[in-house]
Amino acid sequence: MNLKNKKVLITGATGGIGFSLVEKFYNLGSTIIATGTNQLKLDELKQKYSNIHIENFKLDKHDQIENFIEKVDTKLNNLEILVNNAGINIDNLSIRLSEENWKKVLDINLTSTFLMCKYAIKKMLKKKYGKIINITSIVGHTGNLGQANYSASKAGIVAFSKSLAIEYAKKNININCVSPGFIKTEMTDKINEEFKNNLISKIPSGMLGTGEDVSNCVAFLASDMSKYVNGETIHVNGGMYMS
Repeated sequence: MNLKNKKVLITGATGGIGFSLVEKFYNLGSTIIATGTNQLKLDELKQKYSNIHIENFKLDKHDQIENFIEKVDTKLNNLEILVNNAGINIDNLSIRLSEENWKKVLDINLTSTFLMCKYAIKKMLKKKYGKIINITSIVGHTGNLGQANYSASKAGIVAFSKSLAIEYAKKNININCVSPGFIKTEMTDKINEEFKNNLISKIPSGMLGTGEDVSNCVAFLASDMSKYVNGETIHVNGGMYMS
């Protein structure tokens, strides 16, 4: 799996999965630009991996995404791999969910992914090479209580990625998804033990996944080992959902 000197943009780099993605590509020798909105965690990444580039960029600024991709492409001297990992959730039962919070989650999780892909592909077309990996979620396939907006955004990413894959397969650009299940992060560490044990009991492997489980799959899809994989979703969930 040779990713040495590959030019990679990773969004949502300051979350649990994001940190693992940065570490994986760094260890594989890639040139990385990592984005997020938590400056303290971005600084932590920079301190740990001194030669990566970090950018504090808010994906809800849709009118700035084209210029941002232009900046990234220039800094990397040709963007080759895009990992759309950033996302938010604002949970509530559907009848209590405000239209504002519906739109906010869809705008950041789905619309921003569309725009990042759109402008990245324009750059990749010039080189006739590119890899895009969109991080979705198990709830985009199963639904989840109180997460109608989040589930819809993640399901949308899957369908959107399939359409993109069809459109650009002949241009040597692969678009795929990775769909994590319940992954051990700072957020899951805060869940009370009774709820966590109940959750784990529903996972055939009997454990939560790790960020590295996700980043391993992303690295595979970013490498030339996956050149004949397109429009697919790899599920990383310990068997909790099998498509």
